[in-house]
Amino acid sequence: MSELESELAQAPVFAGLSPAHLAVIAGCGREQHVPSGTVLLREGGTADTFYLIRTGAAALEVQSPAHGPLLIETLHDHDVVGWSWLFAPYRWQMDGRTTRECALVAFDAACLRGECDADHELGYELMRRFAASIVDRLQATRLQLLDVYGRAPASA
Repeated sequence: MSELESELAQAPVFAGLSPAHLAVIAGCGREQHVPSGTVLLREGGTADTFYLIRTGAAALEVQSPAHGPLLIETLHDHDVVGWSWLFAPYRWQMDGRTTRECALVAFDAACLRGECDADHELGYELMRRFAASIVDRLQATRLQLLDVYGRAPASA
């Protein structure tokens, strides 16, 4: 098992995958180092790459016309940045930028989608795992909205 495959196995989204699947995923990734403040995703942009944070931190934000950027979640070591690469039309739904210097694994989304098309077991495993990540992200967004809007009454 390569060093990159071992690193992937430590990330919750990839933990427990077979060595063969980890090797395929690693084959679509490349290591990257970026400084704090680097934009990783821009809302509306093409979702052609997603990231695993090896070390560092990144913020997910949505733009509010009235308030500017609103923080949705801060991601850290072994978290995945981005899941829009899985769903057509492959456009980012929010912004993502590093808040600390990051060591990342950048994944070529088209490469991994192709591998999932060729190996449906891999595709199922990644869809199942990323769906769990999406649920977590939606929960974080809901909690953030509660924090932003406080106890405003719901309107019918």
